[in-house]
Amino acid sequence: MNQKVLSDMNGVEVYGVISICLFFTVFTSAMVWAAFQKKKFLNSMSVLPLNDGETARKGDSHE
Repeated sequence: MNQKVLSDMNGVEVYGVISICLFFTVFTSAMVWAAFQKKKFLNSMSVLPLNDGETARKGDSHE
């Protein structure tokens, strides 16, 4: 049934191309964003679940 519905739709093949392009755009953007993050920010985010609600202090360094 699904095959019949999809074959009756005009232009359905473009949805696959759009979804792949969207996936690669989001994935590439996330990788570029992650690559350009500051080490200080990444260190503070890495210890965040272990802080018990306290904010990271200036001298804290977990490398």
